[in-house]
Amino acid sequence: MHELELPRVDLQTGLHWLDLIGIVAFALSGALLAVRKRFDLFGVLVLGCVTAVGGGAIRDTLTGQTPPLFLRDESYLWAALLGSGLAFAFGERLARFERTISVFDTVGLGLFAASGALGAVNFGLGPLGVVFTGALSGVGGGIVRDLIANEVPEVMYRRDQLYATAAAAGAFTVLMVHPYLTAFQAQASGAAVVVLVRWLSRRGWVRLPVRRLPEGGR
Repeated sequence: MHELELPRVDLQTGLHWLDLIGIVAFALSGALLAVRKRFDLFGVLVLGCVTAVGGGAIRDTLTGQTPPLFLRDESYLWAALLGSGLAFAFGERLARFERTISVFDTVGLGLFAASGALGAVNFGLGPLGVVFTGALSGVGGGIVRDLIANEVPEVMYRRDQLYATAAAAGAFTVLMVHPYLTAFQAQASGAAVVVLVRWLSRRGWVRLPVRRLPEGGR
């Protein structure tokens, strides 16, 4: 009898699927905001997709990879459309699971921040360029989402839930460990640091200082 051989999944394939999970989570967050603001179907799909692929598009542009990955591999666009469509169809029900969606959003943030940093390292950018590219890759889609929806970008003021800072920490981690680890290990390490910083901030253990001016700015 011949043994049944199970298909092998290499690390890059696994990472690709993790990226798709992050894309769906980002799309859900953008599309749910559009649903709350009573956008029509087209508006929901647009805002969800922009949120999902915006950071990756910024990453690819900064590291010279054109056209962006989501245009070369349409599975990213299909994943973004899937998340956006789910938000439009089941918005009220999905809103009850925002905490779960937030977990996937954090994982997506970590993966995109780390992949952006790794792309910047491979492109030969300096330390500040690597950190900036990684952070912007993670939060870029969310910033575009909030601007389109006429909201103040959350990354600018949610000091009790570090977001852009977490992305920058993950990118810095990739910068530090990439000479000693494989690309996959460096990316996984950076993503893990993002998740850790986000978790610590949500517990209230890590915060950024806020400067307050007296009334009237005097």
